[in-house]
Amino acid sequence: MPRKIVVTSALPYANGPIHIGHMVEYLQTDIWVRFQKMCGNKCLYFCSDDTHGTPIMISARAAGVTAEQLIERIHTEHQKDFKGFLVEFDNYYTTHSPENKHLSELIFNSLNKAGAIVKRTVEQSYCESCKMFLPDRYIRGACPRCKAEDQYGDSCEVCGGTYQPTDLIEPHCATCSNKPVRKESEHYFFKLSNYEQKLRDLISQGYIQQSVANKLEEWFKTGLRDWDISRDGPYFGFKIPGEENKFFYVWLDAPIGYMASAKNYCDKNGLDFDELWNGPENELYHFIGKDITYFHALFWPAMLMGAGFKTANKLFIHGFLTVNGEKMSKSRGTFIKASTYLKYLNPEYLRYYYASKLAGGVEDIDLSTEDFINKINSDLVGKLANLASRSVPMITKKFAGQLGRLDDQGRGLIEKLAAADAQIIENYESLNYAAAVRTIASLADEANRYVEQNQPWATVKTDLEKTQTTLTVIINAVKILTIYLKPILPDYAKKVQECLDVGEQNFADVKTMLEGHKINDYPRLVERIDEEKVKAMIEESKESQSPQPTVNLTEAIKPECTIDDFAKIDLRVAKVVKAEKVEGADKLLHLELDIGGITKNVFAGIAQAYQPEQLLGRLVVCVANLRPRKMKFGVSEGMILASGAGGKEIFMLSVDSGAVPGQTVH
Repeated sequence: MPRKIVVTSALPYANGPIHIGHMVEYLQTDIWVRFQKMCGNKCLYFCSDDTHGTPIMISARAAGVTAEQLIERIHTEHQKDFKGFLVEFDNYYTTHSPENKHLSELIFNSLNKAGAIVKRTVEQSYCESCKMFLPDRYIRGACPRCKAEDQYGDSCEVCGGTYQPTDLIEPHCATCSNKPVRKESEHYFFKLSNYEQKLRDLISQGYIQQSVANKLEEWFKTGLRDWDISRDGPYFGFKIPGEENKFFYVWLDAPIGYMASAKNYCDKNGLDFDELWNGPENELYHFIGKDITYFHALFWPAMLMGAGFKTANKLFIHGFLTVNGEKMSKSRGTFIKASTYLKYLNPEYLRYYYASKLAGGVEDIDLSTEDFINKINSDLVGKLANLASRSVPMITKKFAGQLGRLDDQGRGLIEKLAAADAQIIENYESLNYAAAVRTIASLADEANRYVEQNQPWATVKTDLEKTQTTLTVIINAVKILTIYLKPILPDYAKKVQECLDVGEQNFADVKTMLEGHKINDYPRLVERIDEEKVKAMIEESKESQSPQPTVNLTEAIKPECTIDDFAKIDLRVAKVVKAEKVEGADKLLHLELDIGGITKNVFAGIAQAYQPEQLLGRLVVCVANLRPRKMKFGVSEGMILASGAGGKEIFMLSVDSGAVPGQTVH
């Protein structure tokens, strides 16, 4: 009977782009989901953007947009990146949703009713310069346990310890570097210790890998502390019921985003969410990185237990990505954005390479650029695609695409390849993709040896029947190996399926042999990696991800001006009648603006955010009475209104299409 499975990946934070380190998790999950579907199981994959918290609010302010506008833009970018890497969610949603608000309040109220929520006055770090209480990740200092410098306010990346932000040694505000003061505030706490025995029972049943269970035992021994689940405003998130200036801490509503995405999917597809999430016949699995184990192995299941929801069957926890043996580095160009990678390389290269490294444990994996190039060119091109390129063109040219019959030798090879299905299925099921890839590559070696032994390029001149038999065997090998690779290489598999005219292939089709069957022309399946493209990708990453200066929002404010000063500014609607790049100035565009019959030349620093052709005919807002300024490239006679952090993050003020050039803007 087919299994019913619900799968989630950790929610990417809506405060920046997806990079190749993030992709380890989403590719690991996507491969497993595709594998389950190929086995005939009903498997649904849910995820969302994690959209709440002070960092979102601060980033939005710095960009001159609302938090809602920021997360909407990031959501679009994230979806594009995931689609580019062939990650196929059944629903990709947002935590800033009515479903998440409803479920967060429901769980909070249920925990409160169960006596698991208490109020307590706490002393917090407050930045008088930024005029706000500082969230954990906006305080830096030395770890109170191991004394490691420059650690976050909630956990140490060196020793793995967790603590309160007020425990940090020599703390400072991560935004302005000033030393915070301490202020008292009443907060809500979740009594995690109420669920210690239930959590121990859950872990003993295989909820996490044994190596992680050993780490959790250390936390149990030190005692489970109450968890602060509220934050004071200003804060971008959901208000706590009955409160005006207190909000749910992002780590309360973020994992509830898994449920909200599932509920949104159920509501759109006429399904029962309670049955999907709580039904005993449905399996539930979370894929996460080891850095968020504490939240997912303790807080999250305890919240679900206290609110009467089912916990996951298992957490699948993975390690981090290193590049060339070191942490990803912006200065070395190895902190590579997903979008940058996709500009230069086929996404299936990375899918295959990660799969060849992932073994189901929590160990870090390394992306060696040299090994990456060699493995793709050797395995994917030289071993696997090579089988198809050596057989399909010959059989379509010499035999009009008509396959023959298998002989005894060929049947023996095909049966051996097909007999590996149980082992490969087990490898996929246990997330040991590396073992599956090794087996597939070994089988491809055997198929290539068969080609060398039978030499169809030679026999085609002397024995057409034998040649047709040999090619039929090779093409059956291609079919089987492609089925094995399909969870990893979905686009590659689609091309092969269309070429072989076999329709959608699943693991059940491994033992079906193709004889007397007509195939189609050969499509180019995959290209060798050009080392120069890898170098160019790394170089671009150095340029596009060079460290940006920290924005101090308070210190950036200029001296006060009066309303009379402001009233001197004459803002007018202007139409862009000419736009061109400025030679020798990477950041400037030269614009000619029509301000109601008056033409002004303006040099605007928006060249990295807008192309000239995007601006022609556009209505913008211009400071019409700005004193002309002589520049190296000419005289600038005005200024257009735009905001943002700079570079590509610049957004021009929109003007209604019904406005008229020269019209005053109030």
